[in-house]
Amino acid sequence: MPRRARIQKRVILPDPIYGSVGLAKFVNCIMLAGKKSIAEKIVYDSFEKIRRSSRKEPLDVFDQAIRNVTPILEVKPKRVGGATYQVPVEIRHDRRQALARRWIIRYARGRGGKSMSEKLAGELMDAANGVGASIKRKEDTHKMAESNKAFTHFRY
Repeated sequence: MPRRARIQKRVILPDPIYGSVGLAKFVNCIMLAGKKSIAEKIVYDSFEKIRRSSRKEPLDVFDQAIRNVTPILEVKPKRVGGATYQVPVEIRHDRRQALARRWIIRYARGRGGKSMSEKLAGELMDAANGVGASIKRKEDTHKMAESNKAFTHFRY
């Protein structure tokens, strides 16, 4: 941690087509090796696939998917007297969003076969409908926090 001034967060410009900052951050998370145009192509192709298959506005599907995957609680290890306890803590808003983006991308990449845009479209639609691997990850995280609720008095 810095001893001097607070770290300034970078301002991320909204994406050029939909004007959404959340979507611009999502594109940056998809990006590998600095290839932003390829990441944008993947995201916009998946949005076209969503538009064709579900006949809904893709930005609404994306927002709903992020909202459904966003966790509220997580567990953090806390060492107390030689034992390590998994202590449930509430997650900051920006970390919630980051985890949701990360989980959607991870499980989209892990899907079978097809192109990345098809896999991403499938994962976004599944997440928007409340099913899929990223939703399961959120539920597992909440279950873990719920089962360790007895250790909340060890909170930081």
